[in-house]
Amino acid sequence: MMSLSFAAAFVGLAFLVVILLTLLIKGFGGLSLAVFTENTPPPGSQGGLLNAIVGSLIMTAIGVALGTPVGILAGTYMAEYGKHGKLASIVRFINDILLSAPSIVVGLFVYEVVVIHMGHFSGIAGALALAIIVVPVVVRTTEDMLNLVPSQLREAASSLGLPRSTVIQRISYKAAQAGMITGVLLAIARVSGETAPLLFTALNNQFGSTDLNAPMSSLPVVIFQFALSPYADWQALAWTGALIVTFAVLALSIGARVLSAGAQK
Repeated sequence: MMSLSFAAAFVGLAFLVVILLTLLIKGFGGLSLAVFTENTPPPGSQGGLLNAIVGSLIMTAIGVALGTPVGILAGTYMAEYGKHGKLASIVRFINDILLSAPSIVVGLFVYEVVVIHMGHFSGIAGALALAIIVVPVVVRTTEDMLNLVPSQLREAASSLGLPRSTVIQRISYKAAQAGMITGVLLAIARVSGETAPLLFTALNNQFGSTDLNAPMSSLPVVIFQFALSPYADWQALAWTGALIVTFAVLALSIGARVLSAGAQK
């Protein structure tokens, strides 16, 4: 069994190494200052990914800003107030469904609820789709981290006459702070590479635009469209964009791992 376990781990790592090496070989050569300073070009022209990078940063930031407070409040309720209640069980069940739901379903939901009623694609619709994906990740992490806080800390603070809200803010949150930040980082890593929900909400924009009420470019969608194109220069930009997204996600994952290790100590 130990040999089979090592073999399975080796196979998984081998695929990961092959993917990373392919990205490095095909994407590293396209890295240049123009990639970060010029907008996506028409076929046969030189350009970069500035508008896609900016659009991704804007929608990700808004999505995380909208989803994180909701996730923290819901996780706090399930861990601190309704831990064994029926409502908490229902919320936990729904959260598990959202956590495992395909992102394209979220995109279709936002398309039906927001895009159709607005009459056009927009950056705000893309941010809402990302926020929905952020919520279950933050809920699960917040609940788990708060459940790890020893009950003796809460009891000691309550014995001093502190109200429950103050105990949660000053004791529970402080003890679980590193783990909760880890959850937010994992949520950012999750949404930073999402393509399907943005295809149905923000669509794309060939030009540099920060108007949230209009279609907005994003790095995953540009990678998807350029990779399927017959133009070699667009395909090269797609590889470069994939390399940027991959290393950004790896950096966030490593940061989350470091924070998690610090919290355990």
